[in-house]
Order: sequence, then structure tokens, then C-alpha cells
Amino acid sequence: MSTPMLSSAASIGSVDAQRVEDALSLIAPKWTTWSAQTLAQQGHPMRVHEVAAGLPFISEQLVTKRLAAMYVDELVTRVGDRHGAPYQLSALGESLAPVHRAVSDWSLANLSLGEVAGAERVEDAVRRLHLRHSTAVIQLLDSGGPMRLVHTAEEAGLGNALTRDRLKRLQADGLVARTGPRYGAPYVLTDAGRALGPVYSAVSHWSNPTAARRNSSTPMPVAAAATRPHASDPLGSDSGRTAAALRRSATAPSALFSHAPQPQPRVPAAVTAQSAPGLGR
Repeated sequence: MSTPMLSSAASIGSVDAQRVEDALSLIAPKWTTWSAQTLAQQGHPMRVHEVAAGLPFISEQLVTKRLAAMYVDELVTRVGDRHGAPYQLSALGESLAPVHRAVSDWSLANLSLGEVAGAERVEDAVRRLHLRHSTAVIQLLDSGGPMRLVHTAEEAGLGNALTRDRLKRLQADGLVARTGPRYGAPYVLTDAGRALGPVYSAVSHWSNPTAARRNSSTPMPVAAAATRPHASDPLGSDSGRTAAALRRSATAPSALFSHAPQPQPRVPAAVTAQSAPGLGR
């Protein structure tokens, strides 16, 4: 069945923020997208060591833990109940394709990551979006910005400290900017933040179990291939594994994630130049 097209003008404010964040929390843990796309690429049940062979830049122990967590979250199922039974994507896991597509398209259009694997692009984007209350803050700035910190906190029903933390994180991730250097300067969404409508719509649609199962026949994007690192490469460092993933998968094509780098829209210079993270209200 074909996937419904999501309008580029999809409203950020039309989705339930908590529902979106609950859904994002399922796919935000690192290596979830890589694991799901490895299972999708092979198209048959796989044992842990087989999934690990497709992800040579992380340890088999880490793959074991990630698949176990995905099983609890119902993104994967097991074929049989014996020890070591293979994993396969559940209907919910298979239906992630529209989410991955929307997130990848948004990242390509708005973030300057260069040539990276599609799975890494998706995981980077979800990392920027999944924190609790971030969606509510983005919705407020979309509908009522520019807004000062204290007004954002009041409208969101959050404390000033938590709101400040979220705004600083969103600012560091390129989704929010301050309108000036003075104390208390209001915050606004960047071009990347204003473009999040299709992403939120896709995540909200996926979080509906009925919709997820209806779309489960949609082909899922595949993970970029990689080669096993040299035996001297450490596997204990998360940053080392991430760097290896980026290096080894950047040039591997796939049906969905082979887009060439695109010119990235920027926040207006007058805003960006004055928008270093700070403690302003």
C-alpha cells in the first residue's frame, strides 16, 4: 500500500506534543534505527550475531541489549521462544518507513551534516527532537514567537530552569535562535525549526497503532552497508563507534538515503550573529 504524502505545510501545532514525544522515545535510543534497518535490509529473521555482523562498528553485546529493548518496545518480535531465537521487525517496526523518510528529508534540507549514512542522519535528527517538553516549546514559538523565556515557561506550564535548559539545547541543535544579545532577548524558531511540520505529522501518524499496521506493507529504508573495522580499533568507545559508522557508511548508497548534499537554509545573519546560547530571560 502506498504511503500517504505529508504536506510540506503540515502544522506543527496540530499534533499532540506528548504523543509525539512518547513515540520519539521509542526510536531515539542510539543504534535503534541502525538495527531496524539492518533487519529490514535482509528481510528475514536474524539472530543477534547476524545483526551484529551487519553492524561491525558496534559490539555484539550492545546489539543484544538494543534488540532486547526493541523487543520490549514492540518494534521487533522473535521467531519462537527458545534461547537465541531470531528477531524480525514487527508490524510497528516495519511501519517506521514514513517516519524515517520524513526525518531524513527534513535533515537533508535543513542540517549541514555532509555525506553520512541515512541511519546516522535519522538518529542525529531524532536526538535533537526527543527530549520531553521540547515539542511543546517548539509549538509555542511557532504559534506565538518571538517569546521571552519567562513567557515561554508560563505558556508551557514549565519552570524557568527547565524551559531555559530546553531552549539552550534547541538553540545548540539549530532549531531555536535568540533575536538579540541583550538580557531577556526573545527566542524564535530557525528555518529548521519551522520546517518540522511533516516530521511531527509522520511521527504522530506512526504512533497510531491502527495507522502503523495499515502502512506495514510499505518498504522500509535500508541501512547503509559497512565493513568490519581493523582488529585494533576499540569497540568500547561510543564516540569511536559513531565515528566509524560515519566513515564506513558515508559512501554506501541505498534506495532512500542516497541524496546528494543540498544547500542548507540559514537563519538570517542578523539573528544568527546575536544568538549564542546564554542565560537570558
